This record gives sequence, C-alpha cells and structure tokens, in this order.
Amino acid sequence: MTMELDVFVGNTTIMDEEVYQLWLDGYTVNDAVRVRMDGGVMEECEASADVLLSDTMDQYRTFQMCERLLHSPSKLGNQLLFQIPPHRQAMLIERYYTFDDGFVREVLGKKLSKGTKKDLDDIGAKTGVTLKSCRRQFDNFKRVFKVVEELKGPLVENIHHHFLLSDKLARDYAAIVFFANNRFETGKRKLQYLTFQDFAFCAGQLISNWTVGAVDNMVEDMDVDLDKEFLQDLKELKVLINDKDLLDQHKSLVCTALRGKTNNLNEMETNFKNLSRGLVNIAAKLTNAKDVRDLFIDLVEKFIEPCRSDRWTSADVRLYLTHYNNSVHLLDTFKHQVVWNRYMDVVKSSINILHVRLDESEGLSCFMEKKKSQRWGR
Repeated sequence: MTMELDVFVGNTTIMDEEVYQLWLDGYTVNDAVRVRMDGGVMEECEASADVLLSDTMDQYRTFQMCERLLHSPSKLGNQLLFQIPPHRQAMLIERYYTFDDGFVREVLGKKLSKGTKKDLDDIGAKTGVTLKSCRRQFDNFKRVFKVVEELKGPLVENIHHHFLLSDKLARDYAAIVFFANNRFETGKRKLQYLTFQDFAFCAGQLISNWTVGAVDNMVEDMDVDLDKEFLQDLKELKVLINDKDLLDQHKSLVCTALRGKTNNLNEMETNFKNLSRGLVNIAAKLTNAKDVRDLFIDLVEKFIEPCRSDRWTSADVRLYLTHYNNSVHLLDTFKHQVVWNRYMDVVKSSINILHVRLDESEGLSCFMEKKKSQRWGR
C-alpha cells in the first residue's frame, strides 16, 4: 500500500528583535540573558534558564554571521545563506545603522580617524553607551563617509541607494558626513546646549545653499564640499558695511519696517551697525578653513549673545532677520543679490534654531534651579 505525503521544509532564519537590540547595544550573552529573564520571557515561553542561554547564544552567533553582510546592505538581499524576509532585512539594516544621539553629538565634526576612535572609551563612559556599541556606530559613520565622499549626485540619495536606509536616517548620515568633511566646531562650551538634530537641520541648510550641488547636481563631492567660488564671492558683501551711505540706508529701511512691530526697536536701532558688521564679516572670512570651522561659534558670539544681552525674544530675532534680509533687495546700488540670498538663507535659519534652542535650554535650567530651591527651602 502506498501513501502520498505533502512535505514542506522551511528554513526562514528566526530572529528575535529584542535580542538583536541587546546585541546592537553591546550586551554580553550573559547580560542579555539577565535582561530577558527580568523581562519575564521564561514565564512567557515556559523555558528553563539553560534553554534561554542556548537561544541567546544561537541568536548572537546568527547576528555575528550577518554582520559582514550589513556592512554592504545590498548583499543581504542577494545572499542565500540566510532566508530573511524583505521586511526583516529592512529592520536589520535600519537598526544596525541607527545611532545614539548622545554618542554622535560627541563625535560630530571630528575627523573620523584612529585618533578619534581612541577616545571612544571616554565617550562611552560620558554618554552611557557601551564601548562595543560606540565602535559599531563610529565604524558605520566612517564606512558611509568612505563610500559616498567621491560619488556624483545628491548626498542623501547616494546614502539611501548604497545603504538602503530610510529617508530620515539617510539625511542624518548626510549631516554626519558633511560635518566630518568640513570639520565644523561643535564641541565648544557655548554650543553644548545644541542637540545633534539642531546641527543636522543646519547641515541640511548648508548643503542646499552653500555646496557645489546647490548650483550643479552632477559633480563629485557636490553635497560634501562647500562651493569655493561662492565663498570667494561673499567678500563682495563687505560693501554693505564699508559704504557708509549704503549702511545708513540699510539701517533706515530695516528700522522703518520694524516700527510698531516690536518692543525692542530702540535696541535694534542702536545695535544695527554692530550686528550687521558681525554678520557680513563672518561671510567675508569664510574663504579661510578655520573660519568655516568656527561658523557656529561666530554666529553665537557675533549675533546671538548681543541679542540675548538686550533681551530679544526668539520672535524678535526672526522679525529682525526677516527685515534685515529683505531690505537689502531695496538697495538700488547693491549688485550681489544672488550671493546675499544664498548666504542669508543659511544664516537666518541657523540663527533662528540656535536662538530658539537657547531659549528652551535656559528655560529648563531656570525651572530646575527653581525646583532645587523649593526642595532646599522645605
């Protein structure tokens, strides 16, 4: 007597997302087992400690074998060793390249070299990120940088194409690559209140306006290097402060536009020339690499701090910059409108985010001090 049997054999690789995250976070097998036990997985699955240990070790081995494929994400979909559904592949890649905001804030703008890598112990201790996770994140930054730095085309698109990252994560990596290439200073005390996302926003503005890619979208390094011809042209803006008639006319136009719209008009009128000199001099010095690196420090010292000392609100800053920028277009003898627009689009948006974040930071500090005083008062 013969029997017909339908046989199905499956070999889909089983991966626990929680265990994968523990592996990415740099937990040892034993530490991961403890976390899983504390989370109640033994009761949930009715498993013994030995089974849990064996499962965790098996999954760690699988992740380690997949890691070399994750270094070149497109290979993950073409290999035959692991049968991983497309949606699970996307999860593995996205999480592998996700980073801690606290960690990236410490290395942002630094050279992605062995010298910086030697500091990862200290950075890990400061941020609470394990050394293993620090190394993974740093190596990811370096890997993406090396792949895309010489490619033609938009930076975000190149990162998305070669590493299969989401649009948001690709944009964040574009900011990291851009800051690493231009070595912007982000670690000074006056900038500590700014988050990575604040700088990522500024990077997006800089890439859209000051790079070669802002005027030519099919050249090498188009979104990585600043447009040297544009930086040279910025020196022409000095006429706005060197020509006394033009400076006075600009001031008059701005103050007239501001009248009746702010309580700080007197301070704005008094400080107009100093603020204008500050912004124009920043522009004129950007042909020097050091002054490019100090861009954000200069914006804080030459504009934001004087405004803070006169108690300008964020709304005042936005209002002032809007009319300061727009009034230039009414100066008949000024012939550098295109360069002015490229420069001010970045400066306006950057100063606004820097000032708003400073407001929030100081507000939080005052709140914490008040709570502390109340606690001691009791």
